[in-house]
Amino acid sequence: MAFTGAELTTWLATLLWPFMRIGAMFAAVPIFSARSVPVRIRIILAFLISSLLIPVIPAPPVVDLISGQALIISIHQIIIGLAMGFILQLVFAAFVIAGQSIAMAMGLGFASIIDPQNGVQVPVISQAFLIMVTLIFLALNGHLILIEMLANSFHNLPVGMLVPSRDGLWQLVNWGSDMFTGGMLIALPAVAALLLVNLAFGVTTRAAPQLNIFAVGFPVMIMVGLSFMILTLPTLTSHVSRLMMSSFELIQRFLASAT
Repeated sequence: MAFTGAELTTWLATLLWPFMRIGAMFAAVPIFSARSVPVRIRIILAFLISSLLIPVIPAPPVVDLISGQALIISIHQIIIGLAMGFILQLVFAAFVIAGQSIAMAMGLGFASIIDPQNGVQVPVISQAFLIMVTLIFLALNGHLILIEMLANSFHNLPVGMLVPSRDGLWQLVNWGSDMFTGGMLIALPAVAALLLVNLAFGVTTRAAPQLNIFAVGFPVMIMVGLSFMILTLPTLTSHVSRLMMSSFELIQRFLASAT
């Protein structure tokens, strides 16, 4: 069998540019971007998914791979993949913010451990939320929805010179506020209860100054905070679903804004 240079270039381009978009997304998306996941595993997954999606996605443009146009297309694919992964990363960040808010209100802000996904110190409450959200994400087949979203992205924004517009990038920036809003909504029941407990201890301290508020208040705050976390656990799935659907809708608008 003999292959011409044009055929080899077309075959490489068909695999290379989807691989770049998918690989860039795996470098930023939660779970797959964790430091505990080796880079080789990400590369293999990106290659396998690219190979599976080639028959169902539009063919890329025929461009010389050693040219300025090919470099621009490659940069565009990396930007698109990183943006898609960053949007989903914000969903998980909302639960980190919720855990930090609850931990600070409980007095456990000093109890931090290393987050294996990002390699930074986070409160233990945030780590507990991250573990639960990861399990819920997998239980809701979020990884399968992620692959479907990848396939749809090549139809909404095919490989080429198209790039998301300024409005699309601005939507991405504005959605960062939803991360803080979602985090505060998750933490609101526990934080509100802890605020009432603080007010009650303040009144008690004024009524009985001899009471050692630090010896009594610290365990009570932890007990109340953990109790409200357990009571609000059934609502965690709805929060994950709502934020995930919002993120997928944002990705659709982001891809549709290409110019």
